[in-house]
Amino acid sequence: MNIQDIHNLFLQSSSVSIDTRKIEKGSMFFAIKGENFDANTFAAKALELGALYVIIDNAAYAIDERTILVENSLETLQELAKFHRSYLKLPIVALTGSNGKTTTKELINVVLSKKFKTKATVGNLNNHIGVPLTLLSFSKETEIGIVEMGANHKKEIEFLCEIAQPDYGYITNFGKAHLEGFGGVEGVIEGKSEMYHYLLKNNKLAFVNLEDPIQVEKSKGIETFTFGLNQDQSNLNIKSIQANPFVVVDYYSFIVESHLIGLYNANNINAAVAIGKYFKVDESDVKQAIKNYIPENNRSQLLKKESNQIILDAYNANPSSMAVAITNFLQLENQNKVMILGDMFELGNESHEEHKIIVDSLANQNNSVCYLIGKYFYENRISNSNIYFFESFDAFAEYLKTIHFKENTILIKGSRGMALERTLEYI
Repeated sequence: MNIQDIHNLFLQSSSVSIDTRKIEKGSMFFAIKGENFDANTFAAKALELGALYVIIDNAAYAIDERTILVENSLETLQELAKFHRSYLKLPIVALTGSNGKTTTKELINVVLSKKFKTKATVGNLNNHIGVPLTLLSFSKETEIGIVEMGANHKKEIEFLCEIAQPDYGYITNFGKAHLEGFGGVEGVIEGKSEMYHYLLKNNKLAFVNLEDPIQVEKSKGIETFTFGLNQDQSNLNIKSIQANPFVVVDYYSFIVESHLIGLYNANNINAAVAIGKYFKVDESDVKQAIKNYIPENNRSQLLKKESNQIILDAYNANPSSMAVAITNFLQLENQNKVMILGDMFELGNESHEEHKIIVDSLANQNNSVCYLIGKYFYENRISNSNIYFFESFDAFAEYLKTIHFKENTILIKGSRGMALERTLEYI
């Protein structure tokens, strides 16, 4: 069966699923192999749960005409997504970067949805499986698609662009994320810039932050729509940015307020406003969309617990995002500040040095108590009355049982694997 025939069956289906625990009646189930499982074994279960068709790549699990045998289920999912994208012919905005991808994607979505019927990546389904699933969630009713792309090694963004075929692209920044896979910062820049290479090759448009010299340099030759702080030559000129703690951005024609915490979220907002301007969304709608956006899923959330104000940013962390979060937090005028910071993962050979840099940056500050958690911070421990080190979260949890936070402003940040949101149970 060729990909067009499979697409015809897909159009008869209600949705696409890769997990029988989340299957929908009338869906098309793709049996994708993992490192420790073979989803072909769930083919019969998927049909029992209401799947209309099941794509398998192991003939031993064929049942009847409802099971479609292919050579490779994952590759078929990707080919189907690419075919469906071409079938729909809708404009697609794609974005990648080291920090802020998901928040920026959500902001772009709320802004553009004020004028268009939009559909965007759900959560952070932004890899070689998530991007195809996102594309297959688009329909004839979708007027603009918004696709987040993540990567931890070179050639991944190139591959995802070939599937999604974006008409517009934005790179949030080039930071110290996934250094192990990319082989260092230069590898990160090269890998993320694969989006620019696609846009240039296909005569598409890039949204560019003129305050980022790497974006400016790497986007040369591409048609651009630009924004920047006091950049008179930009398409969206920004007058000023304030955050204490919420972000307020003053553009030359209007002011936008948001519930996002910290100056590091300003560029996420600026990108969404710039894209809204490009697509001619009314300024009042842009303001309302951003003002009404409330972050969730442990991303720059402002919480209140008893007498404490908490900035929960525990979804992810890398040296770049950790540094700006700390800088912003130390600039807050609040009293009784506490930082609870967890290890940063996927840094490879750079891990020891990058954690040492963070520790050293905290050594001379005296207006915040710091709790550093995890083996990488622990191996860089120093003697400082304001800094406490814990080798594991369990050790920190035991310590938390002995103290009581009262009228503190608390920053909680660490990599996803640290699950530092568990700290809330003890505050």
